[in-house]
Amino acid sequence: RPERGAQPLSTEELGRLRKVVGEDLLIFLLLRWTGLRGSDAVTLRWKEIDWRDKGINRLTQKRLKQVWVPLHPELLFVLDSERQRRQPEADDYILLNPATGKPLTRPRLYERIRALGDRAGVARAHPHRFRDTFAVDMLLKGLSPYDVAKILGDTIHTIETHYAPFVRELRERARRFIESEEGLEAPGTLSAHYPAPKRSVQ
Repeated sequence: RPERGAQPLSTEELGRLRKVVGEDLLIFLLLRWTGLRGSDAVTLRWKEIDWRDKGINRLTQKRLKQVWVPLHPELLFVLDSERQRRQPEADDYILLNPATGKPLTRPRLYERIRALGDRAGVARAHPHRFRDTFAVDMLLKGLSPYDVAKILGDTIHTIETHYAPFVRELRERARRFIESEEGLEAPGTLSAHYPAPKRSVQ
């Protein structure tokens, strides 16, 4: 719900989580670098990894939208290492409960992320905050709300109302583009028509 507002993790919080991630590394990286909802993360299967194009091909459960999420090199490395270690079948689930070795359920995912947050001293840690973090991170890196919406399987309206208000840098980037003299008119053309503002005398 856009009216609730996003809760992206800060750079400091992400650093603290990484320091104590331990056996939850794959869980952490999958959430961190894909923005998948908890329901999609725990039901992701190995056959949905596109190794050739280095991405995840997935029909989301909530909105039934086909998404393609590029794999971050860090996540790709850990996934490949896990695949070589486990030699899984195509239909096997990717995320396992480190405590039992069985497929991770959504309630257990929430429990493990909450426990990870407790170890790191990060309040209100839950899987959806990683989705918020991923969305804001992609906007910060220059992706348009349309691109982010396609990756997350969301609507552009949701991205613009739910996440964009957190990214002040987007406004500053727009300001720099507007104020730049690069464009249709030659550099110096506009400023030549207007005198420089006078400095106030103290």
